[in-house]
Amino acid sequence: MGDRGTGHAAPTPLEEIASRISDLSKWREIFSFHGLEINSTIHQQGRSSAAHGPPEAGESPGSQPPSSIPQPLLLPQGEGGRPIPPDTAMRLQKLLFRSTAPLFSSEWAAAHFRFHPPHSDLAYALQAGKGGTRAILAAVQAHIITYLLFTRETECTHLKRLCRVRQWEQGQALASALAETLWAAGGGGRAVVCLVTAPITTMPREGYRANSFTERIRLFEFSEKAAAQGFISDHINCFKGEGSHGVILFLYSLLFSRTLERVQEDLGDTAPLLNISSGNITCTEAVLSLLLTGRASPRQLGGCQEQEPGAGDGDAGTGGAAGERRDSPTASGTLGTARAPGKRPPGQVSPGLRTPRLPVWLCSVLGRHSVLFGTDSQLLSDWKSERIFHLYFYTGQQEQTQTAHLTIDTHSHHWEEAQREGPCSPGKRRPALEMAIRTKWAGATVSWNGTDPFF
Repeated sequence: MGDRGTGHAAPTPLEEIASRISDLSKWREIFSFHGLEINSTIHQQGRSSAAHGPPEAGESPGSQPPSSIPQPLLLPQGEGGRPIPPDTAMRLQKLLFRSTAPLFSSEWAAAHFRFHPPHSDLAYALQAGKGGTRAILAAVQAHIITYLLFTRETECTHLKRLCRVRQWEQGQALASALAETLWAAGGGGRAVVCLVTAPITTMPREGYRANSFTERIRLFEFSEKAAAQGFISDHINCFKGEGSHGVILFLYSLLFSRTLERVQEDLGDTAPLLNISSGNITCTEAVLSLLLTGRASPRQLGGCQEQEPGAGDGDAGTGGAAGERRDSPTASGTLGTARAPGKRPPGQVSPGLRTPRLPVWLCSVLGRHSVLFGTDSQLLSDWKSERIFHLYFYTGQQEQTQTAHLTIDTHSHHWEEAQREGPCSPGKRRPALEMAIRTKWAGATVSWNGTDPFF
């Protein structure tokens, strides 16, 4: 390109753009040769700032563009982890799909832990999107709410406090939720975190199709929960950044924390962990059980069986918690509605399975996952608190812009005169969420406080 004052003609705008693109390509080649990428460097800077302090400038508002392959991780010295051996990679795929071929859809590959904007009505909440990953996101959401309301030191446990969550706090809450779940899966003695590294760490064996993802994962094992949580916090963008494959990485971490051998023992000869139907990949209740109880056994949720979504609208439900209150590895529980008539009679599950230590429930209502929670930590330990109380409901659906506020009255008796007809009798159908709530508080009335029931 010529300088002004010389006899050469100035470059045209098109030539100027082409020259800049050429220079950028050269730099990309240089970074790639050394195992680095430009986006990865930016990613690491944002991660470091977000991990080591609360300032809002830790991460830029604009996130990385989606990518089919996660950006490589720049590992500090001494934190090399270990690769996944080829035989183990094949066993992992068989547990997930009963196939050695990687079958994750683009929907799963794009899924990550993305919060709503900080200092907003849903600052505490993950954006669940659509598809089969919502069950995992909702289960993690329950742990996030538990941390923000009841675990961390805070001056109050009120819904407005959740709306004031900052970006740094979002990352801390996610790190706590992931570590808590992995630690429970590891039996309270270990946690394994999966992260993507720059080079392909293993060569695939014959019969196993490489996907440039599993071969780039390294396993980091911890014998202390605090160490695992600190490590996740330092690398939180590896789970919540665009193009990170964050949900798949967390699912892998969950399975390796439990160990593949124990997961197989939990499953026995049952179906794989993920269902594939009409191109959609969904979680079985074994995955939900692993998320909530640390064991991949549907029996932990009260013997629930996976059924077709959408059937049995209005059926009274049963639910399971993360174990009974005295020995639960996690604090949250579950509520749900049956998806097909006659599959599970109402009330079959013991009350302890619907009574977690803290008032946070993962709801499985007509095949859709959401979170119901209260802000009073004593709600389930003092019967006087359960007369008239407030619960809050978050679905993760894009159209929900505010947390739904419900008032539960367990001493209203307008239902008693029709109890003998059953809650699912013709003309007595109620919103599915209300039916799930009544599996915990039989006969309770539910007020949506001016909001039209939507679930």
